[in-house]
Amino acid sequence: MKITKNTFECRKQNKDTIINHGESAEHKDHGNGQSDSRIIEKDDINTNKPTVRMLERILSRKNMNRAYLKVKRNKGAGGVDKMEIDELLKHLTTHREEILTSLLDGRYKPYPVKRVEIPKENGKTRKLGIPTLTDRVIQQAILQVLSPIYENQFSDQSYGFRPNRGCHDALKKCQEYANQGYWYVIDMDLEKFFDTVNQSMLIEILSRTIEDNRVLSLIHKFLNAGIMDRGMFINSKKGVPQGGPLSPLLANVMLNELDQKLDKWGYRFVRYADDLMIFTKSKRAAERQYKRVSKLIEGKLRLRINKEKTKISKLNQVKYLGYAFYRIKGQCRFRVHPKSINKLKDKLRDVTSRSNGMSIEGRKTKLNQILRGWVQYFKMTDMKGIMKSIDEWLRRRIRMITWKRWKKVRTRFQNLQKLGVAKQKAWEWANTRKGYWHVANSWILATTLTNARFEKQGYLSFLKYYLKVRV
Repeated sequence: MKITKNTFECRKQNKDTIINHGESAEHKDHGNGQSDSRIIEKDDINTNKPTVRMLERILSRKNMNRAYLKVKRNKGAGGVDKMEIDELLKHLTTHREEILTSLLDGRYKPYPVKRVEIPKENGKTRKLGIPTLTDRVIQQAILQVLSPIYENQFSDQSYGFRPNRGCHDALKKCQEYANQGYWYVIDMDLEKFFDTVNQSMLIEILSRTIEDNRVLSLIHKFLNAGIMDRGMFINSKKGVPQGGPLSPLLANVMLNELDQKLDKWGYRFVRYADDLMIFTKSKRAAERQYKRVSKLIEGKLRLRINKEKTKISKLNQVKYLGYAFYRIKGQCRFRVHPKSINKLKDKLRDVTSRSNGMSIEGRKTKLNQILRGWVQYFKMTDMKGIMKSIDEWLRRRIRMITWKRWKKVRTRFQNLQKLGVAKQKAWEWANTRKGYWHVANSWILATTLTNARFEKQGYLSFLKYYLKVRV
């Protein structure tokens, strides 16, 4: 590339923005320094000018500040360099010039991602790749510039990892199709999608929009950075490692090739990340569309379909995003899938175990957090009866761990008396040989450790919270 005076000045200006990046971001984060407007006013690069190339936009002070703050707010575990979040600002401040120069010159080399395995419902694990915090900031900065550009290209029927869109929007679209008579679905499962993405094809797709080759090269470096698993280095010549800020966007860019074809063919579909549902009015139509779509996925896109998990069925026979569907009076409605209920009970069972070392207050806080998050997610379902049942089961669990905590006969006797139990009955139950779970369901605890008492102590009710937030 020919180095002109203007090119040199542009690079010099960008270096200045990164050099001051850390300080500005920290001041903004603590609310006692420079305001947004001041930062923007002092930014030497006008990213709205068409002459400014994409990498310069990514490395502008305003964009890097946002990226740093986003990574800091998200916290999370460190990468292979073992840097923690409270060390990030100092590192960026100390090494800012070095980082900037290497990014502009194309010499920047990302660290391998750290392999982390997350348990799945089926007993298997989901493999994540956690970048270092520095790499995370750079990926986030790239994402902030690319996301608005690609939003204009993405299908309206894609809902995963997109601004102002989410699971509830995807489910409502499913409901809309069902109410229009499209009750048969192709429940498509892409086998190990993130691990099997063809990187060369992905870069080629990206190059149709990204004209700055330096940005393409940088993204490719992140894809090829490799994986550290238990001290062993693993090449990453294919796939998109899950865990970095940029990965969801890259996944959507890849699968947008599929979305655009489905839109062109006039198919009715809903895609959330790699979870795809195609809606038809008959089983025959579904079988015909499946043949056409599978050729596209396994041929042009070079991805694999999990034929064991992919199925053609009626909508009420599938699980999608944790929800199940049923029809009443010709209208589609939502319910909680049984597997989602079992998963919830597993979480609650773990929190209400005596062996987890939680304090009373810590356990209560955790239970309320789970309750709020779960009910908010499933608030579109009809589950009044389920909520009542879970409340009864959970209250029994809390009574059980309370009884376990009163280990000694004397402690049980004294506490039962404090709760209003007659002396003779209190002594009788304090000496019982019945099991914890049995006692938790007995009248002696049901009439003393009442639901009203638990609510007064700050325990939330699944049923009451559901009735409050349901839509």
